[in-house]
Amino acid sequence: MHLQSPIFLSLFLILPLLIIYFWWIRKYATLHAIRFSELEGVRQIPKTSAVKLLPLLKVIRFIVIALLIFTLARPQLSQSQERRFVEGIHIFLALDVSESMRAEDFKNANRLQTAKSVIRDFLRNRESDQIGLVVFPGESFTICPLTLDYSFLIERLDDVEIAMGGQLKDGTAIGDAIATATYRLRDSEAKTKIAILLTDGENNAGTIDPKTAAALAQSFGIKVYTIGMGKEGGARIPYEDTTFGKRYREELTYLDEGTLQQIANTTGARYFRATDVESLKNIYAEIDKLEKTKFKVVNWTKRKELAAYFLIPAALLLGLEIVLSNTVLRKIP
Repeated sequence: MHLQSPIFLSLFLILPLLIIYFWWIRKYATLHAIRFSELEGVRQIPKTSAVKLLPLLKVIRFIVIALLIFTLARPQLSQSQERRFVEGIHIFLALDVSESMRAEDFKNANRLQTAKSVIRDFLRNRESDQIGLVVFPGESFTICPLTLDYSFLIERLDDVEIAMGGQLKDGTAIGDAIATATYRLRDSEAKTKIAILLTDGENNAGTIDPKTAAALAQSFGIKVYTIGMGKEGGARIPYEDTTFGKRYREELTYLDEGTLQQIANTTGARYFRATDVESLKNIYAEIDKLEKTKFKVVNWTKRKELAAYFLIPAALLLGLEIVLSNTVLRKIP
């Protein structure tokens, strides 16, 4: 409980002064009373219940004064609350699913499996952001629109396959992927809009040039972080041999770092190179730090006036004191 005007509590000093005053008046009146011997027998008459209850009037009066003092002090019930306003980030993940992502140069897992695992961890660290997913082999395709349902997004991510199981043509359409992410983010009202593009090759398919797509993203205030994946000199890509089963072929994949760097620079983002699992994890952790969700915290205090809880009993007791003093506890002068 909070008192808005605690200075009025100083009025409680009146109560002991009144007690002393009434005590002195009673004593003074007794000392100066005229005694009549013939009335001494009156003292032997038993006091009635009404006479015994006369001090109750003074008790009620003191309680009324105390309640009125509390009323003047304006007691309040304070309740502090905090509200967090989230400035969520809108993120689109663009994931290369071309044939070269089968390359197994990341600790016995191919590039796509490694990327999916790291992206899952990235999603678990996000909070209050709307995130979507687009995949691109030789064309781009939206797997999941912007959503806050990360569980659903992870389920869709788990379903992603190389070239989507043959449903999409092979190749690497980097420009189309950026354009698709831009189309999905352009009408977003979020203050921060980003795309994170991961690829292990160069743009060799699609209808939109990566540099043109980057300029388009920049015009809508979208930053495109680019990640080049894979070891220097290429990697072995597995294939199924009808006679000997799973075999590997050496295949060089050319990573166009210059274009990826230019895309990031054009949109005000950064380019990263991932050559192993740890570096890829560090890249997503770095992006996570660079693009943190912003929270605005507003604190306020709600107060409820409690004066009525003291004023109403004071009024009722005062009315009771008036009724009693004029009826059953009335004194004859």
